[in-house]
Amino acid sequence: MRIVQIKISNFRGIRSCELLLPKHAVLIGDNNVGKSTLLEAVDLCLGPDRLSRQPPVDEHDFHLGSYLSSKPAAPVTAEPAEAGPAAAEEVAAEPAAEAGAAVPEGGLQAANPMIEVEVTITDLSEEQQDHFGEQIEWWDTGTNALYTGDAAGLDGATASPAIRVTFQGFYDEEEDDFAGSTVYTRSIDEDEKPTPFSKRDKQKCGFLYLRTLRTGSRALSLERGSLLDIILRLKEIRPRMWEDTIKSLKALDVAADPELGVSGILESVNKALKKYVPREWGANPHLRVSTLTREHLRKVITAFIATGDGKHAAPFYRQGTGTINMLVLALLSQIAEDKQNVIFAMEEVETAIPPYAQKRIVHELRKLSAQSLLTSHSPYVLEEFDIDETVILSRTADGVLSKATVQLPDSVKLKRYRQEFRQRFCEGLLAGRVLIVEGATEASSYPAAARRLAELDDKKYASLEALGICVIDAGTDSQVAVMAKLYRDLGKRTFGACDKQEDAAKIAIEAQVEKLFMHDEHGFEDLILKETKPEALARFAGIVQWPPHLLQKFGDIFGDIEANAAQALPELFKWGKGGWSLADFLAQCTEEEIPKFLKDACISLKQLCAPEETDAEMPPEDGVANAA
Repeated sequence: MRIVQIKISNFRGIRSCELLLPKHAVLIGDNNVGKSTLLEAVDLCLGPDRLSRQPPVDEHDFHLGSYLSSKPAAPVTAEPAEAGPAAAEEVAAEPAAEAGAAVPEGGLQAANPMIEVEVTITDLSEEQQDHFGEQIEWWDTGTNALYTGDAAGLDGATASPAIRVTFQGFYDEEEDDFAGSTVYTRSIDEDEKPTPFSKRDKQKCGFLYLRTLRTGSRALSLERGSLLDIILRLKEIRPRMWEDTIKSLKALDVAADPELGVSGILESVNKALKKYVPREWGANPHLRVSTLTREHLRKVITAFIATGDGKHAAPFYRQGTGTINMLVLALLSQIAEDKQNVIFAMEEVETAIPPYAQKRIVHELRKLSAQSLLTSHSPYVLEEFDIDETVILSRTADGVLSKATVQLPDSVKLKRYRQEFRQRFCEGLLAGRVLIVEGATEASSYPAAARRLAELDDKKYASLEALGICVIDAGTDSQVAVMAKLYRDLGKRTFGACDKQEDAAKIAIEAQVEKLFMHDEHGFEDLILKETKPEALARFAGIVQWPPHLLQKFGDIFGDIEANAAQALPELFKWGKGGWSLADFLAQCTEEEIPKFLKDACISLKQLCAPEETDAEMPPEDGVANAA
């Protein structure tokens, strides 16, 4: 069983999206792009306990917080048929995001916006096919779309049984509250009353949404929906411990020992109580360890785990974050072994986990589940997924979420991509903006210059990190256009920086980047040495740790390296090319000493990525778009 398609409209930061998903996928993209929102949307459809929360959605779950129609209600008539085709057209003209909202009996009204999430699930087991029965549809794996032909054509089609499930959430004006339900999508069009997709149906799907910080905090408790509770329900174990536990706790009178002093105070309260009210109103106050109800015991009973080499045990949630995460994985394995057909969705699997353990979790999830959907910012997690399993999400300013997958250019072979993934490709996949430079020296120098300028004047400049720009080393000037196209095709904002190029090469790069920063020198070191000030060179020559061969050479020839920095530093930069010597030089310069080309580039990048907002552009405090 796996999710092959998800459609979302009007949910949080997503106005609309329609995505196809592979069997296993890692969802990546810039922060707040909609990764968590996507998994939350699936949880609304398939999470067995998600809709038990009342209300199931609230104001902030609607895109831009809009849950009321901006159009006035249509007038109610005694005979709606007399309204004619014009009125019907007016109602039909409502935006797609507002279609389908519940209409109160007694007349027409403008439809309120509705949250809709549709999930298509395929690869159903025989048991699931028997359970879902008449709601079964067919998914054509050849066209990646729902099969619409007649039954006779199924034999020759690459189709498999599937079900579609839709969650609908809206504001109910009559109840003055938010409402939501999950139904079989097929029944929406075919039946007058859509068929509910019940909690029992959802349990058959086996969707588990694991948010480390939230799931781990109650994993080994008996709260409803905890991992331990899920395991007990899957094994159909109903612990018969409540009656015995409550009976034992009733016999335990806390602080009954008179030497503690508490019982004496309670007896004084009892005597005072008798002065004012009859005994049957209340008597004999005493202390118990809980409210002695099953629900309260579920919340207070928790597992203890021994720590270190000793026998002392502490509550599991007081363990280290990494230990809790691995504990969650152990519980997941139990769930998967019992259910055999599980969809795992997990956020930030790498939280507080060392790299080798991150890889172990990914392998276990893939092995244990029918489908795994992960979000991550870790290169160690990302490199465990194939290119077609790496789903890069992007979202437009008006809330349209889309995906892209990596398409390697001819000059970048799969072997190189995998070998250089951590140091060259991963950071760009995770960022929203990339600056492609031609070599390692530039890759270290541009961030150093921007960071130094921001320290000197933060109103005029900003560090590349603050602008959300990552720097990618293309390796050579001939690869700048190639790498820029790779990231541009993934929906990234791309910028380029290079030495002076021939016209044809310049045109090729400019075609792939939003803006190209090209200086007139044939080497980056030449630019720095030509445009900086002599005092900056002399100061750096006095503080840098010179390699022995250069110290000996210039000490013998000139005697004083600082006095002859202009001759010595070019050789130092050449010797340290690809290292950090040039970046270290820029990091100790004043604003006047940093080359004008770099200052202009930093100013331009800030204007492009973080333009100053005028008062007219500033959104009202209550009009901020929903976080994704």
